[in-house]
Amino acid sequence: MSGKKLLMFAGDFVEDYEIMVPFQALGMVGHEVDVVCPEKEAGETVKTAIHDFEGDQTYTEKPGHAFELNATFDEVDPDEYDGLVVPGGRAPEYLRTYDEVLDVTRRFAEAGKPIAALCHGTQILAAADVIEGRACTAYPAVAPEVTAAGGEWNDGVTVDGNLVTGQAWPDHPEWLAAFLDVLGTSVEHDAAEATADD
Repeated sequence: MSGKKLLMFAGDFVEDYEIMVPFQALGMVGHEVDVVCPEKEAGETVKTAIHDFEGDQTYTEKPGHAFELNATFDEVDPDEYDGLVVPGGRAPEYLRTYDEVLDVTRRFAEAGKPIAALCHGTQILAAADVIEGRACTAYPAVAPEVTAAGGEWNDGVTVDGNLVTGQAWPDHPEWLAAFLDVLGTSVEHDAAEATADD
């Protein structure tokens, strides 16, 4: 397996699990993930927020961690990347107001490169006008934005060509597996080795 070069959007109060888990998991299988935020440089941090599902009408929000960016937004060239990852949380609602974020998103979409969006991350895809006629999902409260942008709302993890979307971090196993499949990444597990130490 040859590693891919992936770009990931971040911003203050990005959802903690939705940036930490994909960043680590994609790196674990050999992909290089550059995480960028408008108006911030490599080495700076964004604050994360933990969204949890505790029986209320919507998610609860708690302080998360400081996530260190490893690339500078103004220096990235979308043509050098094989895919885009858009986590959710609070960040997408204001990241979608940056024209440069929408332009980068459109470039990935126009090139047919794999795009994985989770939870509120689909707000950026809707604002970039790249989901018209596409089946996708998001956090359920974002459904009106998906349909207003011409997307075909689905429940659960959805794959439509190069587009992989999920509703929230509980979808990680299925969402990440689907994204790896679209990327052409195969992860082999040697059952004999796994049981040898038992």
